[in-house]
Amino acid sequence: MTADSQTPAPGFIESTSRGPFTTHNGPVYHKPDDPKVRAFRAVQRHCNGFGIVHGGWLMAFADGVLGGAVWEATKSRSVTLRMNSDFVGMVRQGDWVEGRAVVTRATRSLAFARGELTVGGKIVFTAEGVFKLMTGGNRRSRSR
Repeated sequence: MTADSQTPAPGFIESTSRGPFTTHNGPVYHKPDDPKVRAFRAVQRHCNGFGIVHGGWLMAFADGVLGGAVWEATKSRSVTLRMNSDFVGMVRQGDWVEGRAVVTRATRSLAFARGELTVGGKIVFTAEGVFKLMTGGNRRSRSR
C-alpha cells in the first residue's frame, strides 16, 4: 500500500453523494450491513505540518458520523447546532479511522448524538452534538 493509498478495509465500500466538501476531502467509506459505521484512510492531504491528521478534518469527519447517526435514528435531514470534541490520540498517515455514533435523545425538532473515532480499536477522538431536525418538506430519503 502506498502512502496515499485509499484502499478500504474489508467489508467497507465508498460512500457516494456525500456532498462536495466530503467528496473533496474523502473518500469516506461505510459498511453496507452497518450504516452507523463510517471510515476513511488517512492520506497525506489530511495531515498537518507535524505529519499527523489535522484536527479540522477529524472534526469534519466526526460531524458527518454524528449526522449520519441522526439520519439513521430519525430519517430526517439535520444541521449541526453544536458540537463538542476531544482529541484523545493522534492519527497518522496510513491509519484506518472508523467512526461510530449513537443518538442519545431525539425530540420533534432536535437530536442529541455522541460518537467516537478509533484507530485499531483505540479511541482517538470523541464528540457530542446537537442537531436541528429539518422537518416538513425536507424529510426525504438521502442516498449514500
